[in-house]
Amino acid sequence: MLDAFQEEQLRVANYLRSGRITRATGMVLEAVGLRLPLGGACRIELAAPPHLRAQPVYAEAEVVGFAGDILYLMPLEDVHGLQAGARVFADDCLDGTAGARYFPLGMSLLGRVLDSSGQPLDGRGPLLGAHHASLHTQPLNPLKRAPIDRQIDVGIRAINALLCVGRGQRLGLFAGSGVGKSVLLGMMARYTQADVIVVGLIGERGREVQDFIDNILGEEGLRRSVVVAAPADTSPLQRLQGAVYATRLAEDFRDQGKDVLLIMDSLTRYAMAQREIALAVGEPPATKGYPPSVFAKLPKLVERTGNGPPGGGSITAFYTVLSEGDDQQDPIADAARAILDGHIVLSRHLAESGHYPAIDIEASISRAMTAIVSESQQRKAQQLKQTLSRYQRNRDLISVGAYAPGHDAQLDRAVGMYPHIERFLQQRIHERASVEETQTGLNLLFPGK
Repeated sequence: MLDAFQEEQLRVANYLRSGRITRATGMVLEAVGLRLPLGGACRIELAAPPHLRAQPVYAEAEVVGFAGDILYLMPLEDVHGLQAGARVFADDCLDGTAGARYFPLGMSLLGRVLDSSGQPLDGRGPLLGAHHASLHTQPLNPLKRAPIDRQIDVGIRAINALLCVGRGQRLGLFAGSGVGKSVLLGMMARYTQADVIVVGLIGERGREVQDFIDNILGEEGLRRSVVVAAPADTSPLQRLQGAVYATRLAEDFRDQGKDVLLIMDSLTRYAMAQREIALAVGEPPATKGYPPSVFAKLPKLVERTGNGPPGGGSITAFYTVLSEGDDQQDPIADAARAILDGHIVLSRHLAESGHYPAIDIEASISRAMTAIVSESQQRKAQQLKQTLSRYQRNRDLISVGAYAPGHDAQLDRAVGMYPHIERFLQQRIHERASVEETQTGLNLLFPGK
């Protein structure tokens, strides 16, 4: 009898099946009477304000956990007007399945600024010509990925010479606050040779979104870009979703055979959003307040990028990682360093001395460099690093006048070359340095084969 009733219930239209809110604690709501999968979408009925009494008001939410018949929901927006016993409806999607969510994708989104749900933020009207798909995709077979074997031009002299980036490589930009990481990202967005750019601004200040688009990305950069913005004042679920949506957009362009540059600022805010959600549903903290699910989600997000099958498209990704107090041993920084194909560290000391971009050459590395550049360039890059390192180790002696030339030939050479190396590594914000120009400059510093 009960089975027959459940079958009859399934035949009823999705919008007739609803549950009820039984509890609201912090960011998490508890609902009963509705069966939805983990990650499923739903709508919560709110009490309408007086001027909208005739129209129902709903808030979107997502299933973030369950216990028995109780669903744990997290709203994507503020739930003003939520009442005990409020009804919860499963969201209908394109194929008639309840609880799934579909997002706009495609080349028609170029030049647009979207929120984490795929809704336009730029006031330029609806998205025309976009197709819709789920955020979830099957992971690529690692044996079917094309190798990283070709250097791409990012337009930054220090990176093109010493931290070469390969097509399909994933690098972390490690920095504290206020050392120029956003400016460096904008330079790479404008100067990198890529068919499409996807920018994910996750958890940043709302003011920085407009500033990045207008002053850093610029009109030329925006024309071939899609920007997904989930600022700090949005819910943790929207920040988490924004990072996944930006990655899904990049995957869609890659599947069309495009070379994609994905810039995500920042991976740390993504981890913090997952921490907020995990702690809210009762997951115990493990490492410095971060639950285990945070460290499980990071590689799943990062591994979605990279090269596709041979002959297809690619996603070259840059993730900013915030180092709290410039601590490079922060758990998120440490986890990111382990799963990325290299890291570029920005130094506060260099930024404070007016050296831009403030890249700490000694602390940075590109793991794919040996596979994408000639042996000659590798040797010259190594020579530059050794010369710079020798000077930095003796900097205090030189500053106090304790250095006397003639005792160490290598140090004498480092002292003589340091002003030229420093000039080579510095670059103005509107200056582009191609790979060819960079190699010419490197050959002038270190002539010979």
